[in-house]
Amino acid sequence: MRILVTGANGQLGRDVIKALERRGDDPVGADIAPGEGKVKLDVTDAEAVSDVMRAFAPEAVIHCAAWTEVDAAEDNRGMCRLINAKGTENVARCCAELGCKMLYISTDYVFNGRGGCFFEPDSKDIAPLNFYGLTKYEGELAVEKHLNNFFIVRISWVFGLGGKNFVKTMLSLADTQKSVMVVNDQFGSPTYTVDLARLLADMVHSERYGRYHATNEGVCSWYEFACEIFKQAGKTVKVLPVCSADYPSRAKRPSNSRMSKEKLSQNGFGRLPDWRDALHRYLIETGCIDG
Repeated sequence: MRILVTGANGQLGRDVIKALERRGDDPVGADIAPGEGKVKLDVTDAEAVSDVMRAFAPEAVIHCAAWTEVDAAEDNRGMCRLINAKGTENVARCCAELGCKMLYISTDYVFNGRGGCFFEPDSKDIAPLNFYGLTKYEGELAVEKHLNNFFIVRISWVFGLGGKNFVKTMLSLADTQKSVMVVNDQFGSPTYTVDLARLLADMVHSERYGRYHATNEGVCSWYEFACEIFKQAGKTVKVLPVCSADYPSRAKRPSNSRMSKEKLSQNGFGRLPDWRDALHRYLIETGCIDG
């Protein structure tokens, strides 16, 4: 299957391409700064999107390209919206014109974060607390506007082999700090890009369209996540739990990012392994611990 992967240089995009190749597919990686074997694509340029997609004639697009710097989005709203909303609409419109599938990566940040429930994929509790979440939801609306059949997959707390992520940040701090402060009142599920990429590859081959949530199994706070990182990595670092109010950030984060994955099971998709298991494999893969 010929599949275009946008944002191919990102944490998720790299692993999606690997997962597709392992399946025997013919993925084409596209990014604004293309590397070896990838094509240049600025998703905010509608004409460029049309040219690339018509040239490669994909049967499906996995749209990973996005502005993902949550705090910086508050001060760069124009560019964030251009990439996450308009860029997604450019891709969706072209998918509709060419009759190819589209799988769009969204986020837990589209929800209001209230309570302790598990948000369902088709929940109406959409009320982003930050601008990044708002633009990702606008991307969802663009996909739904142009396509009758689509995949929207919401993910959270992503970590992978390339790029920045919470695990790398914690391990870097362990080299210079004896203690770190981490919020203990925000709850969600970490997502390992290697595990997620396998699911996305399976999903795009199916006709089981709709909105889904896909994270590794289990729920934790950022504090608990940090504690487990240091424990598995064998780092002696004291983790100090703090409230979000005492550790303010530029963009407000939801306190509850629990998302139900039951719809995956109901539609025959395999659930991702427990997040602790995923973290263990990540630490082995990155050489932080021995296998």
